Amino acid sequence: MTALPLSPSPRRRAVLARRVRLLVAATITYNVIEAVVAVTAGSLASSGALVAFGLDSVIEVSSAAAIAWQFSARTPEAIERRERRALRIIALSFFILAAYVAADSVHALMGGGGTAEHSTAGLVLAALSLAIMPFLSYAQRRTGRELGSASTVADSKQTLLCTYLSGVLLAGLAVNSLFGWAWADPIAALVIAAVAAKEGREAWHGDTCCTLPTHADPAGAKNGDTCQACGSACVCMS
Repeated sequence: MTALPLSPSPRRRAVLARRVRLLVAATITYNVIEAVVAVTAGSLASSGALVAFGLDSVIEVSSAAAIAWQFSARTPEAIERRERRALRIIALSFFILAAYVAADSVHALMGGGGTAEHSTAGLVLAALSLAIMPFLSYAQRRTGRELGSASTVADSKQTLLCTYLSGVLLAGLAVNSLFGWAWADPIAALVIAAVAAKEGREAWHGDTCCTLPTHADPAGAKNGDTCQACGSACVCMS
C-alpha cells in the first residue's frame, strides 16, 4: 500500500512559505529582465514572436505577484483564504496569454506585420530561458505540492508554459533565420495558446484540497484520489 502524504507541520509550512516567497522573487526578477530584453530586441528585429514573448513575461510577473500577495499574509489561515483569489488571477493570466498569442499567430499567418529579421539577442534569450525555466518550474511545483497550495502549483504551470514558449521562440527564430519558414512559429504558438487556455480553465476551477487534511473537498474527492490542481494524492476529511 502506498503511503499518502501528510500535511506538513507548522514549522515546515513556515519554511515552505519562505521558499515560495524566494521563488516568486526570482521569477519576477527574471521575467522583468526577460520582458525588457525581448520587447527591445523584438522591436529592433521587427519580430512579433519576440515581442509576444516579452509580453508573456509581463503576464508571468502578474501571476507571480498574485502568489507574492497570497504569501504576504502573516498566518497560514490568511494564506489559505487568499488561495482562491490567487488562482483566479493566475487563471486570468493564462486566458490573456492564450488570447494574445492566438490573435498574434493568426495575424502573422494572414500576412500581417513585417518580415522578422535575424536576432542574436532573441536567440540567446530564448536558449537561456529554455535552460532556466524548467528548474524554476520544478522547484515551484515541488514546493506547492508539499505545501498543499494549488495556486503555487498553478504558477509553476505558468512558468513551465514559458519553457514551451522559449522552445517555440528558439525554433521559430532559428528556422526563420536558416530557411525563411516564417509560418512555423505562429503554428506552434497556436498550440501553446490552446495549452494556456486549458491550464487557465483548470486554474479557474482549481481544486485546493491537495495534501491539506483540514477541509472537506467541495468537489467530492475521496482519500487517495489524485488532486486535479497539484497531482498529489488527496487526504481530505469529510
